[in-house]
Amino acid sequence: MDCNAKSQHQHEWLQKLVGEWTFESEADMGQDQPKIKSTGAETVRALGDLWIICEGQGEMPDNAGTMSMRMTLGYDPARERFVGNWVCSVMTSMFVYEGQLEEGGKILPLNTEGPSFFEEGKLATYQDVIEIVDENTRLLRSRTPGQDGEWVEFMVARYTRK
Repeated sequence: MDCNAKSQHQHEWLQKLVGEWTFESEADMGQDQPKIKSTGAETVRALGDLWIICEGQGEMPDNAGTMSMRMTLGYDPARERFVGNWVCSVMTSMFVYEGQLEEGGKILPLNTEGPSFFEEGKLATYQDVIEIVDENTRLLRSRTPGQDGEWVEFMVARYTRK
């Protein structure tokens, strides 16, 4: 165990996310269902030089209240992977992340597994993809494999720095 870890360029990449953000999201709720839109805000803070903690709140569709969410992200040099997790106030599952930056350094796909939205009691594979558009704009895309095995995007959120 390294109790005096030094930050690496992957840790520095995470620091680009630190700040106050607002977001607008759109989610596909399935065939023959209208897309749902949501807005909210997120605060991303550093935990030293090695981790970030994202704390957000967004409005649920159809005036169903507010959802709170938390994400932690760091980089594990031993595994050569970004690692983290995501939880929210309306689900009992924790999504555990692992991923690597894509070439070019603007896109971080985070692989995870969680409850299927389509089959009760089953697990499904998901990927949350963080994309840095510029220093004041980032995207979060959520996707799952379709029947043909290709990724199908079901949610996109656009974050704007306050």
